[in-house]
Amino acid sequence: MIDLKQSSRLSEKQLTSFQLKLMNELEPSVLEKVNGWLNGNYDDLTKGLIRQALNERAYTELTDSFYRDLEFGTGGLRGIMGPGSNRINKYTIGSATQGLSNYLKNKYPGEKIKVAVAHDSRNNSDLFARITAEVFAANGIHVYFFKELRPTPLLSFALRQLGCRSGVMLTASHNPKEYNGYKAYGADGGQFTSPDDKLVMDEVSKITNIDQVNFKAIPENIEMIGEEMDELYLDKIAGLSVSPEAIARQSDLKIVYSPIHGTGITLVPKALEKFGFKNVTLVEEQVKPDGNFPTVVYPNPEEKEALSLSLAKAREIDADLVLATDPDADRVGIAIKNNEGEFILLNGNQTGSLLINYMLTAWEQKGKLTGNEYIVSTIVTTNLIDDIAKAKNVKCFNTLTGFKWIGAIMTELEGKQTFIAGGEESYGYLVGDLVRDKDAVVASAFIAEMTAFYKDQGSSLYEAMLEMYRQYGFYKEKLVSITKTGKSGAEEIKAMMERFRNAPPKTLGGSPVVSLKDYERRIETDPVSGTSKELDYPKSDVLQFITEDGSIISARPSGTEPKIKFYCSVKGSLDGKDGFPEADKLLDDKVKAIMDDLAV
Repeated sequence: MIDLKQSSRLSEKQLTSFQLKLMNELEPSVLEKVNGWLNGNYDDLTKGLIRQALNERAYTELTDSFYRDLEFGTGGLRGIMGPGSNRINKYTIGSATQGLSNYLKNKYPGEKIKVAVAHDSRNNSDLFARITAEVFAANGIHVYFFKELRPTPLLSFALRQLGCRSGVMLTASHNPKEYNGYKAYGADGGQFTSPDDKLVMDEVSKITNIDQVNFKAIPENIEMIGEEMDELYLDKIAGLSVSPEAIARQSDLKIVYSPIHGTGITLVPKALEKFGFKNVTLVEEQVKPDGNFPTVVYPNPEEKEALSLSLAKAREIDADLVLATDPDADRVGIAIKNNEGEFILLNGNQTGSLLINYMLTAWEQKGKLTGNEYIVSTIVTTNLIDDIAKAKNVKCFNTLTGFKWIGAIMTELEGKQTFIAGGEESYGYLVGDLVRDKDAVVASAFIAEMTAFYKDQGSSLYEAMLEMYRQYGFYKEKLVSITKTGKSGAEEIKAMMERFRNAPPKTLGGSPVVSLKDYERRIETDPVSGTSKELDYPKSDVLQFITEDGSIISARPSGTEPKIKFYCSVKGSLDGKDGFPEADKLLDDKVKAIMDDLAV
């Protein structure tokens, strides 16, 4: 039983009543974990916060904090910060690092193992990064430690440059300010994939007691790094530029950039300057790194609200392009002007399609396409990318959701085929093979180059988008995310997926469902004939419904947020640019009908 007497302000009589109440309100497994933390080798502040929650009868909070161990998934950890086994704190971070250290020592016996550690601007990221570095160092591992906050893609780049066996980025990407996370990387600079992901998870799961974690750092095992890696990275991405002549002629392109209080400020402006852009205006209110993200609700470039200050600045100076990156600078959102001079936000599918179309077009014009090049997308990203690649005679691979799968293909094909670009609908893109993760630094530079390329031809990104739709087909996508927090939320999401699995819709948007792809069971089924075949993908909790008219609807619980996501992709045609408004409305109506049928 919990030793409440030593910490509670309650009277003896109240204690007895309170203990009975706890037994009724908290599951035995939760009580056991709470007791373990109160009596274990944890600091006084942590114990005090737990006691405060007990005193305040915060049963839901206690349950969510202790009902399970925070899962170390294939990408690492992500969760709300606070005390508890299901929270991000120095103990869950330390346990993860000890498990990762044990994996590395098992995999590379007798080797002087090197890793790199970096962090973003989130609250406590610097503290968690220091703890990560110290646990690695305590285990005899040499740590390259970024002395200041830096973007996630720079960490991936550094791993490859320094010959590291692993690396960790302390970030929760674009999640709200209450979150933090721990992204773990392998020797190729990408997040772990099979079989190593399972091996790492197994080692982390073996850390069942905080006393198993070695927090006593060996200082000489930690080496600080910084600007020298920045310069090497910036020089190498500048060397990837395909249209320097267009940039030279359009060097005064008006660009508005916001790092949304994150790490992008350290490298994105420098990358734009390296490429040759001389007229970059920063959104001053969002330049300073700040884990409270005071000017936005969510630090997510997918959210229109997060770009409101950027758009205001763009209207003020009549900009050509707006760029905004998330806190760890691996995602980028953009805004462009339409033919009426109004700024519109592009979604991830539109930006990704434009970027890949530009890259293949520019490579083709420079005579660089030899038939040995490829691009990579994901199963929930627009098929417009596939159609563009097919027209250019460039191979397009489609992977499961998550950039680690794109990175895995790049590693597999390294030295055999040439990677041009890749992307996914969630605003993550990569140009060139310098890193193995999405990279908003290189993507921002190439989006600016793409804008200069079309402006140099007397056109615009908006006109290029309409021409792309006319040439390859008018695709439209919509993402609906439903948030379900805590233990009950996780159960609701699981039940929702099971319902779609066991009773899939027969029609969507008035068109019969002709194929059901269940990536968890790795089976594709024809509902009409009842026949099925195996899907050649790793297991993943994703369902896809494909209709007779070519619409694709995907359902997937998020791996990093308490959400279930529904992706809807429909296709029409665009005969001429004047017909865009009408064609756009038809596709909007089609998407709405499908979402109504799904009741989401």
